[in-house]
Amino acid sequence: MSKKVILVVLDGLAYETAQQCMGFLQGLTEQGLATLYKVKSELPSMSRPLYEAIMTGVAPAQSGIVHNQIIRNSHLSNVFSLAREAGLTTAAAAYHWFSELYNRCPYDQVRDRFTADPEQLIQHGIFYHQDTYPDSHLYLDAEWLRLNHDPDFLLVHPMNIDDAGHRAGFDSAHYRNTARHSDAHLSEHLLRWMNEGYQILVTADHGMNVDKSHGGTLPEEQDVPLYVIGERFAHRAEAQPRQLELCGTVCELLGITDHGKPVADSLLKSGSLNP
Repeated sequence: MSKKVILVVLDGLAYETAQQCMGFLQGLTEQGLATLYKVKSELPSMSRPLYEAIMTGVAPAQSGIVHNQIIRNSHLSNVFSLAREAGLTTAAAAYHWFSELYNRCPYDQVRDRFTADPEQLIQHGIFYHQDTYPDSHLYLDAEWLRLNHDPDFLLVHPMNIDDAGHRAGFDSAHYRNTARHSDAHLSEHLLRWMNEGYQILVTADHGMNVDKSHGGTLPEEQDVPLYVIGERFAHRAEAQPRQLELCGTVCELLGITDHGKPVADSLLKSGSLNP
């Protein structure tokens, strides 16, 4: 069984919207090829703090990344650093805040937009800095990285759903249709990744409210989807994974066993690290 992992973080996607609008992903669940869980985001339900929470397994109050305007490198071990310590290859097609957290800070669009540096935590990167950067292009960036660098861990992070929510709000046709469009673009690549044996997690950092924002405790802000796809997942419907367990779970899937991060054990098959 493959130990290669793709993590897709659909920025700003609320659980209810995923369930109603992500037709391809929902189709995979109906066919028994994926399992959907409801996950509650950490607080505050804001992007940069939750990028750090997902990648480190540490809550914002402990990580110190407590709002979006804290611009610095992460001080904590994370999926990228642990993968590099284990001699694995890393890549990301993602918003530039990921580059600032795990590579160089502040982000320099000329220097950092296209990253190919074996000494960085994210060795191979295509980063963007406009929220309107098309999800269709972002998925193509990710596929280019996958095909050209064959990373053990690939982060895929599109932004259009979040941007639509900030423009039109949670209960809007624009927000829902943007989710549908992102799902359609993702579907062009997911089947190929599945057929090549990747272990895939598709989730979100936070959701969105009717005020065209997020950051608080409303269910539509905190409840986010987690789809898991791959033969090393147990696909137990009763599992209740936490957002802070995603880092450890990805590390387990990568075969990094001494990472000291909380793991959503109920997501994984027993003995899945020793196929």
